[in-house]
Amino acid sequence: MSKRVVVGLSGGVDSSVAAYLLKEQGYDVTAVFMINWHDKTGLLKADCPWDEDVLFAELVAKKIGIPFHVVDLSEKYRSRVVEYMFAEYEKGRTPNPDVLCNREIKFDEFFAACEPFNPDFIATGHYCKKDEIQTEHGIMYRLLAGDDPGKEQSYFLCQLSQEQLKKTLFPIGHLRKSELRDIARKAKLPSAEKKDSQGICFVGKVSLPDFLQQQLKSKEGDIIEIPENFPGYQNKTDENQSLEDFSGKYEYTASDGEMVGKHIGAHYYTIGQRKGLNVGGKAKPLFIIATDTQKNIIYVGQGQDHPGLFRKGLFIPKTDLHWIRPDLEMISGDEKDFMVRIRYRQPLQEARLYCRNNGMYIIFRESQRGITPGQFAAWYSKGELIGSGVID
Repeated sequence: MSKRVVVGLSGGVDSSVAAYLLKEQGYDVTAVFMINWHDKTGLLKADCPWDEDVLFAELVAKKIGIPFHVVDLSEKYRSRVVEYMFAEYEKGRTPNPDVLCNREIKFDEFFAACEPFNPDFIATGHYCKKDEIQTEHGIMYRLLAGDDPGKEQSYFLCQLSQEQLKKTLFPIGHLRKSELRDIARKAKLPSAEKKDSQGICFVGKVSLPDFLQQQLKSKEGDIIEIPENFPGYQNKTDENQSLEDFSGKYEYTASDGEMVGKHIGAHYYTIGQRKGLNVGGKAKPLFIIATDTQKNIIYVGQGQDHPGLFRKGLFIPKTDLHWIRPDLEMISGDEKDFMVRIRYRQPLQEARLYCRNNGMYIIFRESQRGITPGQFAAWYSKGELIGSGVID
């Protein structure tokens, strides 16, 4: 008897080919489309609304010859992803909605919504791979990087659990995007030439300040420019500093620089941002190097090589640590080298992890640009994603 698989069919080419390949491999495939967002009015402008996607998804399912269903998870998405985003931005942190969507919706609420179909597996169109190994702790499922370095998406799944991985299939992880497009064309799938979606997961490409203004009020504040010779930068490069000092955030006050302009609210901005400052007359472009939502100040520095944009380390509180491989979890006092990524598509970086009672310190071999509180750091070993955590 064929194994039953539910495919999360988004209407895009990736999930379309995933469904097609599974059908070709002899699985009993059912397609389910998720509605996760309804708001298309006012300030929110989605570039790919779901009512267009669902038509593509239904056409793909019909072409492949598999049953097609729709589930509405919009209330769960708003409460578990969007409300979390608003809360994080209000605190001056920058969350990753795609990681949150995978953890909270695609691999949790969607799994639950698919129970009536009694699937053996749930499949997605992510560019990553899975296998299983026998360990002294029993069978462990490994989350592995996809074969296309330009599309590799394991980072977005850095918060998955063993139970979720056990039930998941990633049919396209061995393919490159060009190969996948060729398969879609040869199979004459309706989504073969459909452009990839961009922007916030399930919402679309939006102006972030416009999106946040739905709930977070604008509030004028000062833009303070910090000079390159700010004394605090010296301490962060001193190898004799403690882990706490070495990995800590730069701390600024308004008296450390000069006021060069006004902004519309510190919670609308993020570290490394260049656009939206509206401050001219500088020799080099201004980049945001820190935000203070309590005092409603944003701090900027001139040039993309300003020292305020770079740090050697970061800290993850113990409560924000997650191990995909619990059998490899570090305990307090452990130190180990990993390859680490702090944003999607960033090349893996050499780093040493220091596990302590209060959490994890990650010290990089080379200083990293734009380490951002609220984002996820994920660590790998030989192409396998081992664990992750939210940057403090």
